[in-house]
Amino acid sequence: MKEVFDLSKFDSYKEDNRREVKKAKGGLPESLWDTYSAFANCYGGVIILGVKEDEEGNWHTTGLKNATKLKKDFWNTINNRKKVSVSLLKDDDVETFTMDDTGDVIMVIWVPIAKREQKPVYINDDLFGGTFRRNWEGDYHCTRLQVKTMLRDQAEETMDMEVLDEAQIEDLNMDSIRGYRNSHKSFKPGHPFERLDDNEYLRAIGAAGISKEDKMLHPTAAGMLMFGNEYDIVRYFPEYFLDYRENPNAVIRWTDRLQSSSGEWSGNLFDFYFRVYNKITKDIKVPFKMEGGFRIDDTPVHRALREALANCIINTDFHGKYGVIIIKENDKLTLENPGYIRLGKEQMRRGGKSDPRNKSLMKMFNMIDIGEHAGSGVPNIFNVWEDEGWEEPTIEESFDPDRTSLVLRFTKKQAIKMSDKKQAIKTSDKKQAIKASDKKQANKTIKNKEKIRIYLQKHEIARTSDIAKLLNLSVARARAVLSEMEEVEALGTNRARVYQLRKK
Repeated sequence: MKEVFDLSKFDSYKEDNRREVKKAKGGLPESLWDTYSAFANCYGGVIILGVKEDEEGNWHTTGLKNATKLKKDFWNTINNRKKVSVSLLKDDDVETFTMDDTGDVIMVIWVPIAKREQKPVYINDDLFGGTFRRNWEGDYHCTRLQVKTMLRDQAEETMDMEVLDEAQIEDLNMDSIRGYRNSHKSFKPGHPFERLDDNEYLRAIGAAGISKEDKMLHPTAAGMLMFGNEYDIVRYFPEYFLDYRENPNAVIRWTDRLQSSSGEWSGNLFDFYFRVYNKITKDIKVPFKMEGGFRIDDTPVHRALREALANCIINTDFHGKYGVIIIKENDKLTLENPGYIRLGKEQMRRGGKSDPRNKSLMKMFNMIDIGEHAGSGVPNIFNVWEDEGWEEPTIEESFDPDRTSLVLRFTKKQAIKMSDKKQAIKTSDKKQAIKASDKKQANKTIKNKEKIRIYLQKHEIARTSDIAKLLNLSVARARAVLSEMEEVEALGTNRARVYQLRKK
């Protein structure tokens, strides 16, 4: 956290999603607590009191009248549960500094990321009205859906462990169950679970459980998601949606598509996983290799793709919007799922810890040799891509709605020429000259374009009025944003005009 703010680099900083300055001339500003909540619920950050930001985005110290009293007031307030739901700070997370050039005193408050079980961090004793998150534009109120997601994530027992009292074992798809048992048998021949009947087996792997209501065996949420039929699954998870698309060229929108709602197959996670895995690996070259007299048709890339697909499913919030979307193109694979990253993007990339959103689903995949236990899956993917000489994978996280995406590119890294480096330096210098207001507007437009893209992936077409309503903008402004998106094409004219995603 301390790397977010270094006093010696004061003149180079600007406000962003990790840093916020406030003048605090008249005491603790009320907006300080919005920012505290926002940082705690996102990636952490630093709040600097006694500093203002000018129109160019540069910082200037204004100083504090009585830093000692301000610090005391801060600690008294943050430990007041009527004001702040939880205090995350230690004594050394609040420091005062005297600036050498002006003699002004500033106070620096380091706010750490809240643990999953501490979220949501809210203020004014108002769970739904006092929970904030942070983006490049500042602090914003969380929606009720976002707050409920954080509440669900507090529990040690994950959502997929719930026993569905109204569901029956007979509701599950027996072909999917047989397919899973055959996969388990192939991976672990002679496993003790082989001797169990289907009901006992489902209970042993976490797909079924005894209800507290009627003391009978019912599917768990994980069992329904893994082995149910789509028309039953959506009764318990109305936002449930799985979508795979292949876009190999720019002539047609896609050459292959697999949707859970098509009615042509079960629509459950088990069948989706294997159907999609076979599609995304069909073009992966397999070197000739023998082991024990048999050819081994597997490579580190295959294993990385299995991990990426399983990780996407295991960490999906099945109450979240827009569902799981997998898009295969000639040069890249994009895997998107509803839900923020529970451990944070940095920890996900670093590895070493595992905190899946759906522990029972993870167990089921692990039993058929899919997925990692110790949080090493994502770092392994990055290592494989490094070994192949491909561009580094990209992890992206967006909020409202909460979504996570992993982009795997199959293109070789390009050596950076000296001319390119010089151009990059020039570009960086130009960026520094952009006004803060322009930067905030640009970031807002980027966020709006991302919302449009997700909306069109889900709904395929939209009118201008649909996009205006989605972004809470005027129709004219929504049309302007759409016109800037090269990946979006307009069909029809005037009132009959609709928009859809075009092939890149």
